[in-house]
Amino acid sequence: MIKIGLDRLRDDASLQNKITGNIALLCHSASVDSNLKVAPILFKEFFGDRFKKLFGPQHGFVSDVQDNMVETDHYTHPFFQVPVYSLYSETRKPTKEMLEGIDTFVVDLQDVGTRVYTYITTVTYLLEECSKQGIKVVILDRPNPVGLEKIEGNILETEFRSFVGALEIPQRHALSMGEYAKYAKKKLGFSVELEVIEVQGLTRSMFWQDTGLEWINPSPNLPTPQGAHTFCGTVLYEGTNLSEGRGTTRALEVIGHPAIEAYSFVEGLSDTLHEIDNNSFILRPVNFMPTFNKHAGVACGGVHIHVTDPAKFNSWHVSQYLCREFKRVLGDKFEWDKKDYEYAFGNLAIDLINGSLFVKEWVERLGSMDELISFEKKGHKQYLEEIEDIKIYK
Repeated sequence: MIKIGLDRLRDDASLQNKITGNIALLCHSASVDSNLKVAPILFKEFFGDRFKKLFGPQHGFVSDVQDNMVETDHYTHPFFQVPVYSLYSETRKPTKEMLEGIDTFVVDLQDVGTRVYTYITTVTYLLEECSKQGIKVVILDRPNPVGLEKIEGNILETEFRSFVGALEIPQRHALSMGEYAKYAKKKLGFSVELEVIEVQGLTRSMFWQDTGLEWINPSPNLPTPQGAHTFCGTVLYEGTNLSEGRGTTRALEVIGHPAIEAYSFVEGLSDTLHEIDNNSFILRPVNFMPTFNKHAGVACGGVHIHVTDPAKFNSWHVSQYLCREFKRVLGDKFEWDKKDYEYAFGNLAIDLINGSLFVKEWVERLGSMDELISFEKKGHKQYLEEIEDIKIYK
């Protein structure tokens, strides 16, 4: 079993001694040690009255807020008796007032390895503000549940930087939170003092099932580690009128629409499925009725994506392919979501998620997978070269 950063801090007084002065902690419900003890309780034990403030990311400090652009409030925690500041509120960046009196800011967040998962953007903004205030940042590192070897998706184009894409990286970025923080510091030139307490025993080839750790939802709609594998691709459906399974027990693993007949849809894929490597997953026809979010209370037909070989599975390819096929079958009933998305007003959600206009245009004209994959690969070589010197794990 590996030893995560929080475990190492718990067991090593010399590491605790590196966290000096008054302390703030950014965490959420998945911030637990290997015994499932929550990080703030441990911080009270380690640091006593020096533990001054708590911060929560999107979905809240207790990970209880479901949807995008639903903000959480600041408050005083009734048990820990410290202020809890939301970094998904009227601000996504910690203000000077929030950081006042803090010497060391500790981050313990479970990421899922996808660019649009907003915790890495929150960490980017935190590094920026702590750099301005001269506050040290310590990352308690955790495994990337989809591993650290494979990248997927196109590199974000600079004009699509947003809260769901702070840096020009691929959709599946193959970095731990600690590695990402090092990369953001390097790329953006932050002067912040940064320390990563690395995961002991972690290798780049490990997936979540190899770690021996319990899975705790890092956000409300990722109830399984399998969902982390599909999320890299299925998150794109947030930019469409198809349900990505929110309001079901397997969100971001099931995709569907009320006008889809599941069995004929899956059977109809037989003519085009050869366009992608289909030996690492099974598409099971499924019917489901979301209890909230898109199509709440309406029966939907679609697919459940079952990953059979995580080392080979490419969620981005599968989900873009399915998006094209849903568009082909649904015709005018297929729509791009036009609501504001993650505070980037005036842009379609799908373009922010994809980090490019090209992918939406490819779906609309029912382009070939060869063309999409050729586009995807642009910049991959340079990105892999850029992250080589910030890698922590082998």
